[in-house]
Amino acid sequence: MKFEFCLAAAASLALVTACGNSPAESPTDATDTDSPATDTVSSFATDSTAGPGESDTQSTAPTTGMGNSGNSDPATSTDPDTTDTTPSTPPDTSDTVDSLDTSATTPPDTSVSDSDSDTSDSSSTGDSDDTTMGVLDTGDTSTTGDDTTTSDDTTTGPPPDPCGEPVLHATIRDFKFSHPDFEDYGGNTAFKGIVKPDLGPDMKPVYAHPGPTQQTTGPNEFKQWYNDTPNVNQAFMVDLPLTEIQPGLFQFADNTFFPIDNQGFGNEGQPNNFAFTTEIHTTFLYSGGETFTFTGDDDVWVFINNKLAIDLGGLHPQLTDMVNLDANAATLGIIKGNVYAMDLFHAERHTNESNFRIDTTIGCFTPQ
Repeated sequence: MKFEFCLAAAASLALVTACGNSPAESPTDATDTDSPATDTVSSFATDSTAGPGESDTQSTAPTTGMGNSGNSDPATSTDPDTTDTTPSTPPDTSDTVDSLDTSATTPPDTSVSDSDSDTSDSSSTGDSDDTTMGVLDTGDTSTTGDDTTTSDDTTTGPPPDPCGEPVLHATIRDFKFSHPDFEDYGGNTAFKGIVKPDLGPDMKPVYAHPGPTQQTTGPNEFKQWYNDTPNVNQAFMVDLPLTEIQPGLFQFADNTFFPIDNQGFGNEGQPNNFAFTTEIHTTFLYSGGETFTFTGDDDVWVFINNKLAIDLGGLHPQLTDMVNLDANAATLGIIKGNVYAMDLFHAERHTNESNFRIDTTIGCFTPQ
C-alpha cells in the first residue's frame, strides 16, 4: 500500500511539473501575489537590491515575454508605481509551479493598476484642463493686450492740441446759371432781412418771406441753396485754412474765390465756375474780446449761438461787416468761458468777381 501511494505521488508530481513548465497552461491562480512567499520568477523580477517602492519599476521589464499577455493596463509596463511599498520577500525555491504560474497567469495587481490608472487619468485630465485654461488665459491676455494698445494710443506723446490746425470745413454746392436765383439779379448794396434772425432747427437759415423779394425768387428756390438737391446742385467738400498773420489774428483771404472750377456743372462758358454756395459749421471758445469780420460778395449770413450776427444778403460788390462779441454778448446770448456754435452761409450768384475773406481773433475753432 505505501509503495503504491508513493508511485502515485511521484507520477502526480511529474505530471504537474511537466504541465507547469508548459507555456500554454491556463491561468488559474489569481492569489499568488498575495501569498506570504514569493516565488522564483517573482524574485527574478524583483531587484533585491532595490529599496521599497522601486520593485514595480524593475518587475515589469522581465515579463515582456511571458507576462504581457496578462497585463491589461499598458501604463503598468512603463509607468513606475510609486504607491506599492511592500518590501520584497526572499525567494522560495520549493514553489516552482507557483512561481511560473504567477508570472504567466496572475492579473495585474489591482492596487498598482488603480494607482497607475489614476495617475494616468489625473495626468490626462490635468493636461486637458491646463490646456483649456491656457487657451482661455491666452484669450484673456489678448483682450488685455488690446486694452493696453488702446491705452498706448491715447497716451503716446504729448496730448493733441484741441484746436489743431486752424481750418474751416466748407460744403460747396454748384448750381447752373439756369437756376432762377443765379445770374438774374444784381445790386450795389446789401439787402438785409432775406433770412430770419434765428437759425432753423435743421441748422439752416430760414427764408423770411412768403414769396419773392428784390433779390430772391421765393422760399422753395431758396431752400435749395443749402440742401443737396438732385439735378439742381452738386456738393463738394473744401477746407479753408486760417493763417495767423500776426499774433492773435487769423485770416483766410481769397479775392479769386473759385474753389470748384471745372467741376460740377462746369464753368458754363465762363473762365471760372461762378454759380455756387458755401456752408460752414464750427464751434469756438468765447474767452472775451474776440471779433469776427467778413469781407466779400455776394450774400453772407453769419450766425453765432444760432443768432444772426452778420447780415450781408443780396447781390452786391465786395462789402465788409464785423461783429464784436463782447459788444453783442447780450444779443447773442453768450458768456465768457463757454463754447458756442458759429454757422456761416455764403452765395456767389453773379459773374465777374468772387471775394471771400475772414479776419478774426478767435484762436480756436473746432470744425463740425
